[in-house]
Amino acid sequence: MTKTEQEQLGRTLWDIANQLRGAMNADAFRDYMLSFLFLRYLSHNYEASAKKELGTDYPESMPDEKRVDGFVPPPLQKWYELNAGDISAFEKQMKRKVHYVIEPQYLWSNITELARTHADDLLEVLEAGFRYIENESFENTFHGLFSEINLNSEKLGKTPKDRNKKLCTIIQKIAEGIADFSSDSDTLGDAYEYLIGQFAAGSGKKAGEFYTPQQISTILSEIVTLDCQDPSTGKKDKLENVLDFACGSGSLLLNVRKRIHDNGGTVGKIYGQENNVTTYNLARMNMLLHGMKDTEFEIFHGDTLKNQWDILNEMNPAKKVEFDAIVANPPFSLRWTPNEAMGEDFRFKSYGLAPKSAADFAFLLHGFHFLSNAGTMAIILPHGVLFRGGAEERIRTKLLKDNHIDAVIGLPANLFYSTGIPVCILVLKKCKKQEDVLFINASEHFEKGKRQNSLDKEHIKNIIETYKYRGEAERYSRKVSMEEIDKNGYNLNISRYVSTAKPEPKVDLKEVNKQLVGIEKDITKWTNKHNEFLIELGLPTLPINNQIK
Repeated sequence: MTKTEQEQLGRTLWDIANQLRGAMNADAFRDYMLSFLFLRYLSHNYEASAKKELGTDYPESMPDEKRVDGFVPPPLQKWYELNAGDISAFEKQMKRKVHYVIEPQYLWSNITELARTHADDLLEVLEAGFRYIENESFENTFHGLFSEINLNSEKLGKTPKDRNKKLCTIIQKIAEGIADFSSDSDTLGDAYEYLIGQFAAGSGKKAGEFYTPQQISTILSEIVTLDCQDPSTGKKDKLENVLDFACGSGSLLLNVRKRIHDNGGTVGKIYGQENNVTTYNLARMNMLLHGMKDTEFEIFHGDTLKNQWDILNEMNPAKKVEFDAIVANPPFSLRWTPNEAMGEDFRFKSYGLAPKSAADFAFLLHGFHFLSNAGTMAIILPHGVLFRGGAEERIRTKLLKDNHIDAVIGLPANLFYSTGIPVCILVLKKCKKQEDVLFINASEHFEKGKRQNSLDKEHIKNIIETYKYRGEAERYSRKVSMEEIDKNGYNLNISRYVSTAKPEPKVDLKEVNKQLVGIEKDITKWTNKHNEFLIELGLPTLPINNQIK
């Protein structure tokens, strides 16, 4: 499917969402819409695999006598009924091949038939299906995957009957809307991403909890997939482990994976952490919708600053998990409450604690601790981290003196749904080759929009190419020595090093003097002429000052 068709599918689904959500806000309806899209993908993928596995034994359709009131159950239902003794072996084989199982009554094809025939038990079957997928479908259980989907919400209807009717309409419309489109992972995965972006646009500040605009996501993912020691040589062939410790809906992680795969490379495993339970569920669905097996990723629900994830608390250096690429868009200047014990935390001990008023450096140090010696970390932060004093100045200074800050990239204002402030990207490495810091000031390079500004392909390319080749351009980029940064008190305010102000044009004083002399002569000439008329009229003449002959 072409990019245009993928966008068309996304727009089709978004139009359906707008038509059906009624008085329900975008945040609430998002969870229903995306969950149904997720179920559709799992079901189609499973049915296609089952058909391949069963071969000629797979029934094409149910016989007429099995149809009740026009209802057509999925073909797999017939096979289950005729092969009761073989179901266990079949499901074991399916778990080995596609890593999950869905019983026929919970497949999207069955759910859509219930919706089409306005079955009274749609809500009941759908609820049971969600619980089944959460707890039994996968080897690695996805407990709570649909925990934020309240099928009994009064927003769907005041009575169970009303809610059932509303769900029938929603599912039927979605089924009709996507019937003509491919059900492969790239297509539905991209449609899912498109919808997340559209819902983010309607969510305002709340969108910051789950969405990094694709244009910024592209910049970060391109940077961390380049060779660590010499980015100019291009992308790495392989990333063992990738981490986003504030992963939102997972788009950044998927972008990193896509860059490596598009270059013919491989990714070992993807790791993400998210504190918001709704967003955590979105991320897990997003991974599966993009064709990832449950063994290829791990998303953890918990507080990054408290480091609640066991795999990141391993004290044995031989077992410590490290990451070849780390990307993150953490909450900007989040207030936090570090206790005294945190001062001895292995993540912060060498640098000190970030102030209570802004956890920006706490997030940065968390990720940096787990970065491998051959890895690159790119993190989005507010500009304050570049110049604020106190504890942040001490952390920034040590990172610079240890030669860990590779580049500082300033982005335009109003790129995010959640905030209008301009932000920066800090690129960090543990084993950095260059002795300087690359500054890129892209703050004035953007497309202005009514609500949001945006970066076009050329803007993105310029940033990535400048970083890749460490290029210098007037009023855009510059390599700055540590001596100069030292003289500036380790202040990284981008405009100190790369000003976008255009220099005043040089003034030719001789030419200016020549022009002034000419003006004075004209004044004298026309004053004399005027006085001639005044004399003829018998009126007093005008004085001539500094008369030039």
